[in-house]
Amino acid sequence: MVCQPTEEQPQWGDSIASRSYKPQNKALSHTNLMNNYFNPNSVYTEEDFRHRFRMRRHVFKRLLHDVQLVNPYFRQKQDRASCPGFSPHQNVTVALRMMAYGSPADSMNETYGMSKSTCLDTLEQFCDIIVQVY
Repeated sequence: MVCQPTEEQPQWGDSIASRSYKPQNKALSHTNLMNNYFNPNSVYTEEDFRHRFRMRRHVFKRLLHDVQLVNPYFRQKQDRASCPGFSPHQNVTVALRMMAYGSPADSMNETYGMSKSTCLDTLEQFCDIIVQVY
């Protein structure tokens, strides 16, 4: 399902005149992530996963499960255009990548299609949950 941008975008206080809507294909980003790392015949092996995520796949899955139980932010919802939002896998992956590699938030847009502000929100939510749960 491809979502079309709405014709009328909400105005957020008119303080940022240069802000524009850039459509992202969240579903394609999710599919690529799942095919690369999480599906049974994924592109990357368990060793590749451990190298890139700095943890084993089963630890990631347990972490994902725990954060979803505690915080609804990490459950997939619909965005304002009634399209599926970012998946829990995408949210946790972005937060972990930013922490593990010190990646800037704006670099996540190319790979995961997530804006800088969403990445920062995700990282903040993730860190709060990790402190709360563990």
